[in-house]
Amino acid sequence: MSAYIHSIGTALPANLADQNQIADFMVSHLKLERREERKLRMLYRASGIEQRYSVLRDFAENLNGKSFFKEDAAFPSAKPRMLLYQDHAINLAREACEKAILDSPIEPNEITHLIAVSCTGMYAPGLDIELIDQLKLSTQTERTSINFMGCYAAFNAMKVAQNIVKAEENAHVLMVCVELCSIHLQEKTDDESLVSNAIFGDGAAAMMISSKPSSRSLEIKKFYSDLALQGKSEMGWYIGDHGFEMRLSSKVPDVIKQGIGKLTNRLLSEIEMKIDEIDYYAIHPGGRKILDVIEEELNLSEDQNNPAREILRTHGNMSSPTVLFVIKSIFDSMTSKDDQKHMLSFAFGPGLTMESAVLKSHIDA
Repeated sequence: MSAYIHSIGTALPANLADQNQIADFMVSHLKLERREERKLRMLYRASGIEQRYSVLRDFAENLNGKSFFKEDAAFPSAKPRMLLYQDHAINLAREACEKAILDSPIEPNEITHLIAVSCTGMYAPGLDIELIDQLKLSTQTERTSINFMGCYAAFNAMKVAQNIVKAEENAHVLMVCVELCSIHLQEKTDDESLVSNAIFGDGAAAMMISSKPSSRSLEIKKFYSDLALQGKSEMGWYIGDHGFEMRLSSKVPDVIKQGIGKLTNRLLSEIEMKIDEIDYYAIHPGGRKILDVIEEELNLSEDQNNPAREILRTHGNMSSPTVLFVIKSIFDSMTSKDDQKHMLSFAFGPGLTMESAVLKSHIDA
């Protein structure tokens, strides 16, 4: 029995800032010297990102001392960041879920399972229970939470959904990823911190998944996952006294470059496909250099990888929802002539984890 994605809903916070505004904020709040400022601005220009969204107004406006990150005080500790997460994550998650439900053939009272994904905040009772309440789902809806897995977590959630609908023919799974990366800005000026602060934004994405196709759906054909343990220390996500701290080494693209070809070949061999049978690519835009090395290794043109580059340009890296934004952009562009097309998707995260999947379109005339 296959699993089918019927719809994808996305949500973004109201506050939008371009990279120049964010760079100005960083220079001011980190009190950078001229040499450090030049390095930071060069990094922001080379990021492939033009703008990012945040639940905070800090990055786009001069709030005259009312900002969350204050220039004349220590950066917030973990507790106020988590309170901020509790206030804002539910709103983005609910909006994404409402859009996914509205665009699917499945009614809210038919939803049997809910999967809530996040790595930028945790509390209990958590997002899963709040969503049951605010979406007016059955209190008997089975709930699963996937936390702290990073940018590849959407793949784990899709695998859980696939296993559910394979085991229960009448199951309808609502899955949502929500991340507030911007609330974890750290008052650090080392290269790894500057890179992390240059690429991450906020957002949410939700999917409706069941065991039966609809007039417009994506069949989950195959997943394949691997660990590049030589990159274990190159990417990490840790809880510190002042929020969550990202470790993101400049070596990450090289680790992905070494493993992406083998990962792709093993995935496709499992379903007896060849790379030239892939019609679309939905790659998690973890950063510009990651997209560069994948294009080089898989011999892709920038045009073939444009969906990922466009999401990176307009949203930055939102962690777990990001790859769903890319898949949605491709799915939304499909018409009846795109029936039976194959999409290859990747996501990456701590471990160094490399996830891959093949999706197949089913679109009626």
